[in-house]
Amino acid sequence: MRHLEDLGTASPYSVIGLGTWQFGSREWGYGDDFEAEAGRIVARARELGITVFDTAEIYGFGRSERILGKALKESGGTDGLVVATKIFPVLPTAAVVQQRAIASAQRLGVRTIDLYQVHQPNPLVSDGTTMRGMQALRDVGLIREVGVSNYSLKRWKSAEVKLGSRLLSNQVQFSMVSRAPMAEMLPWAQRTGHVVIAYSPLGQGLLSGRYDADHRPTNGVRSANAMFLPENLDAAKPMLDTLRDIGSAHDASPSQIALAWTVSFPNVVAIPGASSVAQVESNAAAGDIRLTDDEVAALTAAAEAFQPITGVPAIPKLVAARRRS
Repeated sequence: MRHLEDLGTASPYSVIGLGTWQFGSREWGYGDDFEAEAGRIVARARELGITVFDTAEIYGFGRSERILGKALKESGGTDGLVVATKIFPVLPTAAVVQQRAIASAQRLGVRTIDLYQVHQPNPLVSDGTTMRGMQALRDVGLIREVGVSNYSLKRWKSAEVKLGSRLLSNQVQFSMVSRAPMAEMLPWAQRTGHVVIAYSPLGQGLLSGRYDADHRPTNGVRSANAMFLPENLDAAKPMLDTLRDIGSAHDASPSQIALAWTVSFPNVVAIPGASSVAQVESNAAAGDIRLTDDEVAALTAAAEAFQPITGVPAIPKLVAARRRS
Protein backbone atom coordinates (compact mmCIF):
# COMPACT_ATOMS: atom_id res chain seq x y z
CA MET A 1 0.00 0.00 0.00
CA ARG A 2 1.36 3.41 -0.96
CA HIS A 3 1.41 6.25 1.56
CA LEU A 4 1.51 10.00 1.23
CA GLU A 5 5.02 11.34 1.46
CA ASP A 6 6.60 14.08 3.57
CA LEU A 7 3.58 14.89 5.73
CA GLY A 8 5.45 14.84 9.02
CA THR A 9 2.53 13.16 10.79
CA ALA A 10 2.81 10.68 13.65
CA SER A 11 1.37 7.85 11.54
CA PRO A 12 1.47 7.30 7.77
CA TYR A 13 -1.55 8.13 5.64
CA SER A 14 -2.34 5.33 3.18
CA VAL A 15 -3.65 6.54 -0.18
CA ILE A 16 -6.65 4.26 0.28
CA GLY A 17 -8.46 4.50 3.60
CA LEU A 18 -11.68 3.03 4.94
CA GLY A 19 -14.81 5.12 5.30
CA THR A 20 -17.20 3.77 7.92
CA TRP A 21 -20.44 5.68 7.38
CA GLN A 22 -22.11 2.30 6.81
CA PHE A 23 -21.14 0.93 10.23
CA GLY A 24 -24.34 1.00 12.27
CA SER A 25 -26.10 3.27 9.77
CA ARG A 26 -29.55 2.16 8.71
CA GLU A 27 -29.68 4.67 5.86
CA TRP A 28 -27.21 2.45 3.99
CA GLY A 29 -29.12 -0.69 4.85
CA TYR A 30 -26.73 -1.81 7.58
CA GLY A 31 -27.99 -1.94 11.14
CA ASP A 32 -26.50 -3.04 14.42
CA ASP A 33 -26.25 -6.63 13.18
CA PHE A 34 -23.49 -5.52 10.77
CA GLU A 35 -21.04 -5.22 13.66
CA ALA A 36 -19.42 -8.65 13.22
CA GLU A 37 -18.81 -8.08 9.51
CA ALA A 38 -17.46 -4.61 10.28
CA GLY A 39 -14.91 -6.21 12.59
CA ARG A 40 -13.76 -8.55 9.82
CA ILE A 41 -13.55 -5.66 7.34
CA VAL A 42 -11.40 -3.56 9.69
CA ALA A 43 -9.08 -6.47 10.51
CA ARG A 44 -8.56 -7.27 6.83
CA ALA A 45 -8.03 -3.60 5.96
CA ARG A 46 -5.19 -3.47 8.46
CA GLU A 47 -3.61 -6.60 7.04
CA LEU A 48 -3.67 -4.97 3.60
CA GLY A 49 -1.84 -1.86 4.81
CA ILE A 50 -4.75 0.55 5.14
CA THR A 51 -3.91 3.00 7.91
CA VAL A 52 -6.65 5.67 7.62
CA PHE A 53 -10.01 4.87 9.25
CA ASP A 54 -12.60 7.62 8.99
CA THR A 55 -15.83 8.00 10.94
CA ALA A 56 -17.98 10.75 12.47
CA GLU A 57 -20.16 11.22 15.52
CA ILE A 58 -23.22 11.64 13.28
CA TYR A 59 -22.76 8.27 11.56
CA GLY A 60 -25.34 6.03 13.16
CA PHE A 61 -25.55 8.64 15.96
CA GLY A 62 -22.32 7.39 17.53
CA ARG A 63 -22.67 3.71 16.60
CA SER A 64 -20.09 3.94 13.84
CA GLU A 65 -17.49 5.28 16.28
CA ARG A 66 -18.26 2.53 18.79
CA ILE A 67 -18.16 -0.24 16.18
CA LEU A 68 -14.93 1.07 14.67
CA GLY A 69 -13.30 1.50 18.08
CA LYS A 70 -14.18 -2.04 19.10
CA ALA A 71 -12.95 -3.46 15.78
CA LEU A 72 -9.63 -1.63 16.04
CA LYS A 73 -9.11 -2.77 19.61
CA GLU A 74 -9.86 -6.40 18.77
CA SER A 75 -7.59 -6.33 15.71
CA GLY A 76 -4.50 -4.99 17.48
CA GLY A 77 -5.05 -1.46 18.75
CA THR A 78 -4.41 1.84 17.07
CA ASP A 79 -0.62 2.20 17.02
CA GLY A 80 0.56 3.26 13.58
CA LEU A 81 -2.97 4.07 12.41
CA VAL A 82 -4.86 7.27 11.69
CA VAL A 83 -8.18 7.22 13.54
CA ALA A 84 -10.19 10.13 12.16
CA THR A 85 -13.57 11.39 13.26
CA LYS A 86 -15.66 14.51 12.83
CA ILE A 87 -17.68 16.84 15.02
CA PHE A 88 -21.14 17.63 13.72
CA PRO A 89 -21.00 21.43 13.86
CA VAL A 90 -24.15 22.43 15.71
CA LEU A 91 -22.98 25.46 17.71
CA PRO A 92 -19.28 24.51 17.43
CA THR A 93 -17.96 26.97 20.00
CA ALA A 94 -14.63 26.23 21.66
CA ALA A 95 -16.22 24.64 24.72
CA VAL A 96 -18.59 22.49 22.66
CA VAL A 97 -15.75 21.30 20.42
CA GLN A 98 -13.82 20.15 23.47
CA GLN A 99 -16.82 18.35 25.01
CA ARG A 100 -17.69 16.56 21.78
CA ALA A 101 -14.10 15.44 21.19
CA ILE A 102 -14.01 13.85 24.62
CA ALA A 103 -17.26 12.01 23.84
CA SER A 104 -15.95 10.79 20.48
CA ALA A 105 -12.68 9.58 22.03
CA GLN A 106 -14.65 7.63 24.62
CA ARG A 107 -16.80 5.97 21.96
CA LEU A 108 -13.71 5.14 19.93
CA GLY A 109 -11.88 3.88 22.99
CA VAL A 110 -8.77 5.98 22.29
CA ARG A 111 -6.78 8.41 24.37
CA THR A 112 -5.85 10.47 21.31
CA ILE A 113 -7.81 11.15 18.13
CA ASP A 114 -5.32 11.26 15.28
CA LEU A 115 -7.39 13.57 13.06
CA TYR A 116 -10.33 15.58 14.39
CA GLN A 117 -12.38 17.30 11.70
CA VAL A 118 -15.19 19.84 11.47
CA HIS A 119 -17.86 17.97 9.51
CA GLN A 120 -19.43 21.01 7.84
CA PRO A 121 -18.73 24.75 7.81
CA ASN A 122 -21.16 26.53 10.10
CA PRO A 123 -22.75 29.58 8.48
CA LEU A 124 -23.29 31.38 11.80
CA VAL A 125 -20.45 30.33 14.11
CA SER A 126 -17.02 31.72 13.30
CA ASP A 127 -14.14 29.34 12.69
CA GLY A 128 -12.23 31.41 15.21
CA THR A 129 -14.00 29.92 18.23
CA THR A 130 -14.04 26.44 16.66
CA MET A 131 -10.30 26.53 16.08
CA ARG A 132 -9.65 27.78 19.62
CA GLY A 133 -11.34 24.61 20.80
CA MET A 134 -9.25 22.53 18.42
CA GLN A 135 -6.02 24.15 19.59
CA ALA A 136 -6.94 23.54 23.23
CA LEU A 137 -7.56 19.87 22.44
CA ARG A 138 -4.19 19.61 20.75
CA ASP A 139 -2.45 21.37 23.62
CA VAL A 140 -3.66 18.70 26.06
CA GLY A 141 -2.89 15.84 23.67
CA LEU A 142 -6.47 14.70 22.98
CA ILE A 143 -6.04 15.26 19.25
CA ARG A 144 -2.98 15.17 16.99
CA GLU A 145 -4.09 16.86 13.76
CA VAL A 146 -6.95 19.16 12.84
CA GLY A 147 -9.02 18.85 9.68
CA VAL A 148 -12.17 20.22 8.12
CA SER A 149 -14.73 18.83 5.72
CA ASN A 150 -16.75 20.37 2.90
CA TYR A 151 -14.86 23.66 3.20
CA SER A 152 -14.07 25.84 0.22
CA LEU A 153 -10.37 26.43 -0.34
CA LYS A 154 -10.80 30.06 0.78
CA ARG A 155 -12.44 29.05 4.06
CA TRP A 156 -9.88 26.26 4.61
CA LYS A 157 -7.07 28.81 4.34
CA SER A 158 -8.90 31.25 6.62
CA ALA A 159 -9.54 28.58 9.25
CA GLU A 160 -5.87 27.64 9.20
CA VAL A 161 -4.92 31.23 9.97
CA LYS A 162 -7.31 31.18 12.92
CA LEU A 163 -5.89 27.86 14.13
CA GLY A 164 -2.41 29.36 14.04
CA SER A 165 -0.76 26.24 12.64
CA ARG A 166 -1.21 23.72 9.84
CA LEU A 167 -4.81 22.66 9.34
CA LEU A 168 -3.85 19.36 7.77
CA SER A 169 -6.82 18.19 5.73
CA ASN A 170 -10.08 18.95 4.01
CA GLN A 171 -12.49 16.08 3.37
CA VAL A 172 -14.46 16.84 0.21
CA GLN A 173 -16.41 15.00 -2.43
CA PHE A 174 -13.92 14.10 -5.15
CA SER A 175 -14.21 11.52 -7.88
CA MET A 176 -14.38 11.27 -11.65
CA VAL A 177 -17.93 12.67 -11.43
CA SER A 178 -17.15 15.31 -8.77
CA ARG A 179 -14.03 17.04 -10.05
CA ALA A 180 -14.30 20.57 -8.60
CA PRO A 181 -11.27 20.15 -6.27
CA MET A 182 -9.00 19.66 -9.30
CA ALA A 183 -9.13 23.33 -10.26
CA GLU A 184 -7.48 24.95 -7.24
CA MET A 185 -7.70 22.81 -4.12
CA LEU A 186 -5.56 19.88 -5.24
CA PRO A 187 -2.70 22.01 -6.63
CA TRP A 188 -2.65 24.10 -3.44
CA ALA A 189 -2.60 21.02 -1.20
CA GLN A 190 0.29 19.56 -3.20
CA ARG A 191 2.30 22.80 -3.02
CA THR A 192 1.77 23.33 0.69
CA GLY A 193 1.87 19.83 2.20
CA HIS A 194 -1.85 19.57 2.97
CA VAL A 195 -4.16 16.62 2.35
CA VAL A 196 -7.40 16.30 0.40
CA ILE A 197 -9.47 13.38 1.70
CA ALA A 198 -11.82 12.22 -1.05
CA TYR A 199 -15.17 10.94 0.12
CA SER A 200 -17.58 9.19 -2.29
CA PRO A 201 -14.60 8.43 -4.58
CA LEU A 202 -16.81 5.98 -6.51
CA GLY A 203 -19.70 8.39 -6.91
CA GLN A 204 -21.74 6.33 -4.40
CA GLY A 205 -21.22 3.31 -6.66
CA LEU A 206 -21.95 4.88 -10.05
CA LEU A 207 -18.34 4.26 -11.12
CA SER A 208 -18.52 0.59 -10.20
CA GLY A 209 -20.39 -0.15 -13.42
CA ARG A 210 -22.92 -2.28 -11.53
CA TYR A 211 -25.90 -0.11 -12.37
CA ASP A 212 -27.74 0.79 -15.55
CA ALA A 213 -31.15 2.14 -16.47
CA ASP A 214 -32.70 -1.30 -15.97
CA HIS A 215 -30.82 -2.04 -12.73
CA ARG A 216 -31.01 1.01 -10.48
CA PRO A 217 -30.10 1.01 -6.78
CA THR A 218 -32.86 0.67 -4.20
CA ASN A 219 -30.73 1.78 -1.24
CA GLY A 220 -32.17 4.88 0.45
CA VAL A 221 -29.10 7.07 -0.07
CA ARG A 222 -28.43 6.13 -3.68
CA SER A 223 -32.06 6.13 -4.78
CA ALA A 224 -32.23 9.84 -3.93
CA ASN A 225 -29.07 10.60 -5.93
CA ALA A 226 -29.79 12.16 -9.33
CA MET A 227 -26.75 10.38 -10.78
CA PHE A 228 -28.81 7.17 -10.75
CA LEU A 229 -31.62 8.52 -12.89
CA PRO A 230 -32.12 6.29 -15.95
CA GLU A 231 -31.10 9.17 -18.23
CA ASN A 232 -27.86 9.69 -16.33
CA LEU A 233 -27.06 5.99 -16.22
CA ASP A 234 -27.46 5.84 -19.99
CA ALA A 235 -25.24 8.93 -20.39
CA ALA A 236 -22.57 7.34 -18.18
CA LYS A 237 -22.04 4.35 -20.48
CA PRO A 238 -19.11 5.82 -22.48
CA MET A 239 -17.32 6.78 -19.26
CA LEU A 240 -17.87 3.32 -17.80
CA ASP A 241 -16.65 1.74 -21.04
CA THR A 242 -13.42 3.74 -20.69
CA LEU A 243 -13.03 2.49 -17.14
CA ARG A 244 -13.51 -1.09 -18.35
CA ASP A 245 -11.10 -0.69 -21.27
CA ILE A 246 -8.32 0.69 -19.07
CA GLY A 247 -9.16 -1.86 -16.41
CA SER A 248 -8.52 -4.68 -18.87
CA ALA A 249 -4.91 -3.49 -19.24
CA HIS A 250 -4.43 -3.70 -15.46
CA ASP A 251 -6.61 -6.76 -14.78
CA ALA A 252 -8.73 -4.43 -12.66
CA SER A 253 -12.41 -3.60 -12.22
CA PRO A 254 -14.00 -0.24 -13.07
CA SER A 255 -14.14 0.55 -9.34
CA GLN A 256 -10.42 -0.08 -8.94
CA ILE A 257 -9.54 2.09 -11.92
CA ALA A 258 -11.80 4.90 -10.65
CA LEU A 259 -10.05 4.75 -7.27
CA ALA A 260 -6.64 4.62 -8.94
CA TRP A 261 -7.56 7.77 -10.90
CA THR A 262 -8.53 9.56 -7.68
CA VAL A 263 -5.28 8.75 -5.88
CA SER A 264 -3.14 9.41 -8.95
CA PHE A 265 -3.18 13.03 -7.79
CA PRO A 266 -0.58 13.91 -5.13
CA ASN A 267 -1.67 14.43 -1.53
CA VAL A 268 -5.04 12.69 -2.00
CA VAL A 269 -6.42 9.97 0.26
CA ALA A 270 -9.57 8.18 -0.93
CA ILE A 271 -11.90 6.72 1.71
CA PRO A 272 -14.33 4.34 0.03
CA GLY A 273 -16.65 2.36 2.23
CA ALA A 274 -16.80 -1.42 2.21
CA SER A 275 -19.72 -3.73 2.91
CA SER A 276 -17.64 -6.92 2.79
CA VAL A 277 -14.12 -8.24 3.17
CA ALA A 278 -13.96 -8.81 -0.59
CA GLN A 279 -14.79 -5.16 -1.22
CA VAL A 280 -12.09 -3.84 1.10
CA GLU A 281 -9.61 -6.17 -0.59
CA SER A 282 -10.60 -4.74 -3.97
CA ASN A 283 -10.32 -1.17 -2.70
CA ALA A 284 -6.91 -1.75 -1.18
CA ALA A 285 -5.56 -3.30 -4.39
CA ALA A 286 -6.50 -0.11 -6.25
CA GLY A 287 -3.88 1.76 -4.23
CA ASP A 288 -1.13 -0.15 -6.00
CA ILE A 289 -2.37 0.48 -9.55
CA ARG A 290 -0.12 2.94 -11.38
CA LEU A 291 -1.97 4.60 -14.22
CA THR A 292 0.01 6.15 -17.06
CA ASP A 293 -0.35 9.83 -17.83
CA ASP A 294 -2.23 8.90 -21.01
CA GLU A 295 -4.64 6.72 -19.03
CA VAL A 296 -5.32 9.49 -16.50
CA ALA A 297 -5.93 11.90 -19.38
CA ALA A 298 -8.30 9.48 -21.12
CA LEU A 299 -10.28 8.91 -17.92
CA THR A 300 -10.47 12.64 -17.24
CA ALA A 301 -11.70 13.32 -20.77
CA ALA A 302 -14.35 10.61 -20.46
CA ALA A 303 -15.48 12.07 -17.13
CA GLU A 304 -15.69 15.58 -18.58
CA ALA A 305 -17.83 14.31 -21.45
CA PHE A 306 -20.37 12.94 -18.98
CA GLN A 307 -22.95 15.69 -18.45
CA PRO A 308 -25.58 14.40 -16.00
CA ILE A 309 -28.89 16.01 -15.18
CA THR A 310 -28.52 17.44 -11.67
CA GLY A 311 -29.90 20.16 -9.43
CA VAL A 312 -33.39 21.61 -9.91
CA PRO A 313 -33.97 19.97 -13.35
CA ALA A 314 -33.44 16.56 -11.74
CA ILE A 315 -36.10 16.97 -9.04
CA PRO A 316 -39.22 16.08 -11.09
CA LYS A 317 -37.35 13.16 -12.64
CA LEU A 318 -36.39 11.86 -9.19
CA VAL A 319 -40.00 12.11 -8.05
CA ALA A 320 -41.20 10.26 -11.14
CA ALA A 321 -38.54 7.58 -10.74
CA ARG A 322 -39.51 7.04 -7.09
CA ARG A 323 -43.16 6.65 -8.08
CA ARG A 324 -42.22 4.02 -10.66
CA SER A 325 -40.09 2.03 -8.20
